[in-house]
Amino acid sequence: MHIITRTSAAAALLLAALTACGPTTDTGTDAKPTDPTPAAPAPKSSATSAGEAAQEPSTAAETTAKLSDMAGKGLQSAQDEAQAVGFYHLTSHDALGRGRNQILDRSWKVCSQTPAPGTHATDTKIDFGTVKLEETCPAGGEQGEPEKAGSSMPNFVGKSVKVARQALDGSTSITVDDVSGQDRMVLLESNWQVCSTDPAAGAKLDGQPVTIGAVKLDESC
Repeated sequence: MHIITRTSAAAALLLAALTACGPTTDTGTDAKPTDPTPAAPAPKSSATSAGEAAQEPSTAAETTAKLSDMAGKGLQSAQDEAQAVGFYHLTSHDALGRGRNQILDRSWKVCSQTPAPGTHATDTKIDFGTVKLEETCPAGGEQGEPEKAGSSMPNFVGKSVKVARQALDGSTSITVDDVSGQDRMVLLESNWQVCSTDPAAGAKLDGQPVTIGAVKLDESC
């Protein structure tokens, strides 16, 4: 009985020693594995990107083109040619100073142009001075239209009735009479020329009615 007891005690001591000296295994979850992939750089803020973009020099160049001499060409042809090379800001006016509108471009021809022929920026305004196909361009230069009337009556003699009306204040009461003796109605005022005005040229304008005596452009006053 004493041998069995000692053997059991020795076995118990050996088992305790082995348990105390054995390796300990860590099964906790607090440890983090090492990530071999380097972290991506943080993206630039929109403010930084906008600032850098603002510092970049502009590379947009002004577009230019060569404008040909259009004098003598039909207005429609001149406009088509100008547009073909990049000019699109086009306008025209009556070179005889009658204030007529170029409703049908093919019925008009070019007498002058502004700016002159040459190389210009394509956003330049091109203005053609024109007359009707059956008319002759003014030899002494274009007949300018009078400025807006101020406190005195301008000299409208020889100008078209339309131009005279446009120069007077919009509130002015205007009567146009045919002074040829034929008592005709003045319907298309751009085809009639001023022979006289009442008040006369130089008189004070103070809101009073104005009477214009006129005949057709191909007639004498």
